Amino acid sequence: VVFVGLQASGKTTFFLRHFQATHAHVSKDLFPNARNRDRRQAREIDAALAAFKSVVVDNTNATRESRIAPIEAARRHGARVIGYVFESSVDACRARNEKRAGKTRVPLVAIYATAKKLEPPAPDEGFDELHHVRIVDDGFVVLPFVP
Repeated sequence: VVFVGLQASGKTTFFLRHFQATHAHVSKDLFPNARNRDRRQAREIDAALAAFKSVVVDNTNATRESRIAPIEAARRHGARVIGYVFESSVDACRARNEKRAGKTRVPLVAIYATAKKLEPPAPDEGFDELHHVRIVDDGFVVLPFVP
């Protein structure tokens, strides 16, 4: 599973509510001191898939290029690739980010920078399924993804 969305768009909360019991959680946020977070992420994905565990890649994955490595890893291991695109405006992400404490709060410039480069995913990237996630009240609604 590859998440796509701005910081504070609900990705990690969605993981905790829907995938925590069944999937390995791979996020660059979990290894902030790694010298090369991309390499560490690749190792974590490969290790989980080699052990026949399902994986959620919980990063912004904002560009087509950033999604290549996890999709290729899944293909090497014969896994299906499912994308979840998190709908959220910059203003809504800013508001949620303001409620965060400590290291979970990201600099606002990060949200703006990600929004500027955000590229919607496409099936031709190697996704078997794409879904759209919308925050509604205290929960989530998952819909078919329409680019």
